[in-house]
Amino acid sequence: YLNHETGQGHPERADRVSVIIENLKKNKKLIWKKPLKFDSKYLKIAHESDYIDEVENSFPKKGLHFLDGDTIVSPGSKQASSDAVASIITAIDSVQNKEFKNVFCPVRPPGHHAEKDKAMGFCIYNNVAVGAHYLLEKYKLNKIAIIDFDVHHGNGTQNILWNDPDCLFISIHQCKLFPFTGLENETGNKNNILNIPVDANSNSFEFRYIVDKVVIPRLKEFKPKFLLISAGFDGEKNDQMSQTQWVESDFIYLTKKLKNLAKEYFDDRIVSCLEGGYHLERLATCCVSHIKTLME
Repeated sequence: YLNHETGQGHPERADRVSVIIENLKKNKKLIWKKPLKFDSKYLKIAHESDYIDEVENSFPKKGLHFLDGDTIVSPGSKQASSDAVASIITAIDSVQNKEFKNVFCPVRPPGHHAEKDKAMGFCIYNNVAVGAHYLLEKYKLNKIAIIDFDVHHGNGTQNILWNDPDCLFISIHQCKLFPFTGLENETGNKNNILNIPVDANSNSFEFRYIVDKVVIPRLKEFKPKFLLISAGFDGEKNDQMSQTQWVESDFIYLTKKLKNLAKEYFDDRIVSCLEGGYHLERLATCCVSHIKTLME
């Protein structure tokens, strides 16, 4: 991830992951694992072959290349984007093989804005959507839930899973914010998309109400066999990318609820993957609390 360079002043920079890892290394109970190689066929289930070829040919020998207005690649981005996908696949294998109950992937580039056929919003490949297809294809699980609490709508995940009744995608996000999608009437072809747009200045009370009255009941109704989390912390009140007033304890609250649900319904199986979060100090604090809660 360190070699995925995005240029001076870009908000999606290597420090985002470095600061998380520095804080996590203080916790001696954590077990670290490196991503293993994966079969590229799983990438081709989520993304169109032409797009994958386009991305592979876009990595420059030197300097920077723009995939779109704010999605930038450098020579080191090829390995970083591959490692991000490999991380979630390795994590899924580790949970399915009962090596761990749950896993967190502190990766960059993030993934939830990447659609079937285009890069977007700092994202190259959609890590979580590839993970969902991997669970369906490799492990033949027929009920995969994805919860995305990044403050920006996970348009890419929605785009990739739009027609898939075996996947439930839930997104809590600020409305009228990039990428300006995620309205309540975007429900997927199989009623498998649940968008929960909130106004700017959404507070802890509203966030927790949504968790208790909307998210958890819908997950219970769906009865997933595995939960993937797109963990973005840019809804935190100090983050410069949004106006929502969510705080660290809100992310802990949601994580506890999801963890309790996982224990009751699907044998604790959770893989969480980093998405956004751009205030370095608050990102590190919130992310570490999310992971500590998963470890409890």
